[in-house]
Amino acid sequence: MSEDTLAATDTLPETEEKERIAKRLARAGICSRRDAEKLITSRKVAVNGVVLESPAFLVGPGDRIVVDGQLVPEAEKARVWRYHKPAGLVTTHRDPQGRATVFEKLPATMPRVISVGRLDLNSEGLLLLTNDGELARSLELPAAGWVRRYRVRVHGTIEPESLVPLEKGLTIDGVKYGPIKAILDRQKGSNAWLTISLKEGKNREIRRVMEHLGWPVSRLIRVSYGPFQLGSLEEGGVEEVPGKIVKEQLGQGGGNWAKADTEDRPRPPSNHKKPHAGKASHENRRR
Repeated sequence: MSEDTLAATDTLPETEEKERIAKRLARAGICSRRDAEKLITSRKVAVNGVVLESPAFLVGPGDRIVVDGQLVPEAEKARVWRYHKPAGLVTTHRDPQGRATVFEKLPATMPRVISVGRLDLNSEGLLLLTNDGELARSLELPAAGWVRRYRVRVHGTIEPESLVPLEKGLTIDGVKYGPIKAILDRQKGSNAWLTISLKEGKNREIRRVMEHLGWPVSRLIRVSYGPFQLGSLEEGGVEEVPGKIVKEQLGQGGGNWAKADTEDRPRPPSNHKKPHAGKASHENRRR
């Protein structure tokens, strides 16, 4: 028997236990809310045997949700993992160019996860992963106030005072970038190591800003995202953050722990060692 179609006006009455179908799919880690809406308008989502036409539809516990012929399991509790991304992997589930992806390299025992933000192909370091799309979305928003901190090697000779204007932000080719805190850690010959902290993290922001200033980036390592640290996690390693710690950190909103502490910045990595950020720590500390 073919499935019926539910029109946009046939939404369920809202209760405290019900939520929009797009949000439910995002929480389940199936896709983002925006992609969920596209699936719905493409008639690829059905609830209890009824094909949906509107993302305004409400679902509750026990509803049978099918996406493109696949049953969506009940949403699990939100979980977060730290992953040490190596250079050479793209942060996407499928790459049109056939390049290796982060998700292909994860252990087979992990559930389906999505990334909190991205790191480009040649960038390394901390990438947060979660099974909850809504959580990922909320942590990526600039309003969350979470500082991303990086160690960056650039080619060029840098005077510390030349970095101060970055704190006011700048505009490059019509794109406005917010305040950037950059500190010179070490100048060695024609290369310099910087610690860079920012909150928004637009696409390739650090590389574009440094290139604009005449300092091309040769290495970029993210060492922290909000209160979560790369620590001593080995390259390619993945480790779940204990649920208690996730709840503690998320419950503190935009407190002091989300601010960059320049006195506690990591040292540049040695030329003979893998890049790490000191001791592993998920503790709530002022950054």
